[in-house]
Amino acid sequence: MEHEQYLQAGMHIGMKQQTKQMKKFIYKTREDGLAVLDLQTIDQRIKLAANFLSNFKSIMVVSRKVVGQKPASKFAEAINGKAIVGRFLPGIITNPDFPGYFEPDVIIITDPLVDKQAMVEAVKMRIPVIALCDTFNETNLIDLIIPVNNKGRKSLAMLYYTLAKEILKSKNVIASDSDFKFKIEEFEAKEQEVREEKE
Repeated sequence: MEHEQYLQAGMHIGMKQQTKQMKKFIYKTREDGLAVLDLQTIDQRIKLAANFLSNFKSIMVVSRKVVGQKPASKFAEAINGKAIVGRFLPGIITNPDFPGYFEPDVIIITDPLVDKQAMVEAVKMRIPVIALCDTFNETNLIDLIIPVNNKGRKSLAMLYYTLAKEILKSKNVIASDSDFKFKIEEFEAKEQEVREEKE
């Protein structure tokens, strides 16, 4: 069932560009050169990440790219975490004198390339980093990789929706999927926002 939803959301669609570190998550390369991620691994990694995250009280999620801002914000709302969307200002997690200073126990980043500032600060503060990595991402500074299409709005909505649900199940806040009060649509960026970002 979940695999069906992952397929429809295009969570498995990678890029033509593949880094050495991401090769092990690639199921196959299509004739047009696009890499395809392994759905089973995506599912396993989401559950692994959810179990890991359920041990932490203060979770921060970061997304600079527009396509990830709504999913990240909704995710934070669902699990009672903190979302930093748009530009990540230097010092948010390293400088206690910074007006928006926050001390997370763990950080989730939507794209290691775009959200590099957050990743570098987290590493400096020894905060574990979980990252959504596409086939083109470098993964050196990341503690837990979730291989996924991190550029599609449906893919990111499905990822953050599923991750939030799995965390709440892992924490015994909800007993089953049907207890999760959010809808997948609430996590999805509007097409218009995504178009504006591309332009």
